[in-house]
Amino acid sequence: MAKLYFYYSAMNAGKTTTLLQSAHNYSERGMRVAIFTPKLDHRAGSGTVASRIGLQAQGVAFERGDDLDTLIRADIAAQGKLDCVLVDEAQFLTKAQVWQLSEVVDELAIPVLCYGLRTDFRGELFEGSQYLLAWADELTEIKTICHTGKKATMTVRVDERGRALQAGPQVEIGGNERYVSVSRAEFKKVMRGESTVDGLVPQQPQLPL
Repeated sequence: MAKLYFYYSAMNAGKTTTLLQSAHNYSERGMRVAIFTPKLDHRAGSGTVASRIGLQAQGVAFERGDDLDTLIRADIAAQGKLDCVLVDEAQFLTKAQVWQLSEVVDELAIPVLCYGLRTDFRGELFEGSQYLLAWADELTEIKTICHTGKKATMTVRVDERGRALQAGPQVEIGGNERYVSVSRAEFKKVMRGESTVDGLVPQQPQLPL
């Protein structure tokens, strides 16, 4: 039976790597998958899904106004049977798009695997994550580690000097240079100014003058 899955975590837990491994597993068995990724995240190029360890695959870039149910039905009409849909950065889905993906599961009997963050740098749910947590058939946490050794469940956004930020727009695309994953206890300390993530953000290599 097809299901809607949500695999969630803090930053840098290997969500995209897991997605690409799932896509490979389907392809290896002669099954066809469709990968969807938000157009606003174009760090690797529009439509390209890339992991930090160098794996990548081409997907379909979508915008907030797109009807994913319609796009998937059009894909099937053009290319034939589809065995699985995978969604990268699923936190950026809208409420309507999560519902559309549930229709793909319920009406087309195609499993949909969504991978994304649960909360933003303020500890607030993203819209896509909120409704995936509410409507998904199966929820799975992908774990990562805080610098304290505890499980990391929260994400801290930092400025160019590695200082934690407490305000700003919810959506700001970035990777290791902008975000650090920490435990809830450490997140509280950082937000109260009792701890710091200085030195935990990988520095960009300096080019010779």
